Amino acid sequence: MSSLIEKAAQRLEQLKRAGAEVPAASPAAVAAAVAAGAVPPPVATTQPAAEAATAPVSYSRSVEIDLDTLAAAGIVSPHAPRSLIADQFRVIKRPLLANAVGKGATPIANGNLIMVTSALPGEGKSFTAINLAMSIATELDYTVMLVDADVARPSVLNRLGLEPSPGLLDLVVNGSFDLSSVLLKTNIEKLTLLPSGTPHPRATELLASDSMTRLLEDIGSRYSDRIIIFDSPPLLLTTESRVLATHMGQIVMVVKADSTLRSDVRSALSTIEDCPVKFVLLNQATTPFKDGYGYGYGYGYGYGYGQQTGT
Repeated sequence: MSSLIEKAAQRLEQLKRAGAEVPAASPAAVAAAVAAGAVPPPVATTQPAAEAATAPVSYSRSVEIDLDTLAAAGIVSPHAPRSLIADQFRVIKRPLLANAVGKGATPIANGNLIMVTSALPGEGKSFTAINLAMSIATELDYTVMLVDADVARPSVLNRLGLEPSPGLLDLVVNGSFDLSSVLLKTNIEKLTLLPSGTPHPRATELLASDSMTRLLEDIGSRYSDRIIIFDSPPLLLTTESRVLATHMGQIVMVVKADSTLRSDVRSALSTIEDCPVKFVLLNQATTPFKDGYGYGYGYGYGYGYGQQTGT
């Protein structure tokens, strides 16, 4: 009988460690239940109790980006030879990184959340967002997440040669989704992708919801060394980008040289109310250095705090 009581006590302890609710009872009473077959006897196990009680873990899916194809399309590649565009994005990212980690002129809330947008389509915002993320991925002290937040016309995965996948909107709609389950780990060590996800007719309301706010707080604070780049819709085309801008610490607005009207730039900037830092990036500007690196486009760069902007 003593052996049976010892086994019953051992079984009780196993159940408690596994998180099961065990009614108060004497070992003798439990032993009787074991003998009657009401409680299964303890079985030998090599798995620690704490490990047995752990919930299943979601892991990110790995994807392969063709870096040679990207380099041929003018995208910064960590393994490509030095180029003019790579040097330009080294200059572009430096103040953004300083602001992200509190080394700028003034502390910035959510400084590691950076939105790349434009006034209208076709100005190069997605191209800029991808290049900026690729350039930051070469840094030694930072990792980067590229979020395709252009939920109406997502293009990041397509430009990178990848298939559509669940992502941002799915996380906002379904609170049971785990962030790790929709992230895409790439063959670029420090670059992770968050797709736009399943299209939704109420995308604006979703981006303005409390669920979106909580998600952004989680994304922004989960890793202290992570910079998050959002490729957002154009400011004058949809309202999603204006809502998204309220959560950002920094905004880069891409302006196409000899194309975007100054009035459109002013109108687009006026829609951004809360973001403290706004940068303006001049895309496809002529440059005298094209023969040296083989690229026929360049970037001008300016920035401002509050309503003060430059070009």
